[in-house]
Amino acid sequence: MNQPELYIGLMSGTSLDGIDAALVDFSHASPKFLSKFFLPYDDALKLAILALHKPTHNELHQTQLTGNQLARLYAQAIHSLLKQTEYSPEQIRATGCHGQTIRHCPEHGYTLQIGNAALLAELTGIAVVSDFRSRDIAAGGQGAPLVPAFHDKILRHPEIHRVIVNIGGISNLTRLAPGHSTTGFDCGPGNLLMDTWCMHHLNQPFDADGAWAATGQVLPALLKRMLEEPFFALPPPKSSGRDLFNTDWLNIRLKGDESAADVQATLLELTCTTIADAIKMHCDGVQEIYLCGGGAHNRTLRHRLASLLADCTVQTTDILGVDSDYLEAIAFAWLAQQNLLGIPANLPQVTGARHPCILGAIYQA
Repeated sequence: MNQPELYIGLMSGTSLDGIDAALVDFSHASPKFLSKFFLPYDDALKLAILALHKPTHNELHQTQLTGNQLARLYAQAIHSLLKQTEYSPEQIRATGCHGQTIRHCPEHGYTLQIGNAALLAELTGIAVVSDFRSRDIAAGGQGAPLVPAFHDKILRHPEIHRVIVNIGGISNLTRLAPGHSTTGFDCGPGNLLMDTWCMHHLNQPFDADGAWAATGQVLPALLKRMLEEPFFALPPPKSSGRDLFNTDWLNIRLKGDESAADVQATLLELTCTTIADAIKMHCDGVQEIYLCGGGAHNRTLRHRLASLLADCTVQTTDILGVDSDYLEAIAFAWLAQQNLLGIPANLPQVTGARHPCILGAIYQA
């Protein structure tokens, strides 16, 4: 019997909903997902993180304080995760911690994810691998998306052309075509703008099942103005985030007299249209589409995507045995393992890097 090879993956993404923690055993041919835990962010932390996306008073100090707060929450998530199992910190090889992105500017040669990995290692007694994106950017890449390499390992089929679509704050896709190299890129806003609009008008963090959007009507003129964003026409490799798609981006495209429900319906249509257009343009011949991330739960969104991509099956990754909510957290556990093994884990054809790179920086316990 194989000895467990245990890693923890932590993911806190653009949606700012909270921390996904996954315990994974890599001693088997396929990763074995052992346990999961979700720790939500409170409203004060969400506002603090959002404030750091723009220049603000004393932002360097506030960035460090927020990073320390995140490290303590990451540690809390890890302790809660392990409490559900029979494993101790000493049995965990490393934690792969994505950190919380507050700036993503590969065009300027940097990306910034905060979370104080040194403090996290101190608080948990587990080695931490973090800052996965910077090495790829140093090699001329976008630093994102990184998860397509993991999709390639666990979701590729030898005969079926699959596309994996992650719908978090930003949506991105991975093309797994038999006989071809894996490719992938960011498509545009996923849940980010919908969640922001929903919070502003309903004081709810998200539109459950897309029920509110379903009450509105798509506004063709607004959709057209949004689709004129140059990012959508850029060829891959490309990545994005709140630096581009934010409240200011939306507000300058609004006339001001739109129904709130109609705007929500149009934002959902924007997400679906940009995903479908990206698939049609760059994934010719796709047979199966699998969704993951928070947007996979949005019933209205799923049905609209299925109608736009009627030649394919559209399902969630759960049907393949991979938890659609925790796929990214599992991927960052895998990225930590690749770092400790000294194996490059970026895909230059995805990120645009000049060469494969070993990703991440290690903070020993």
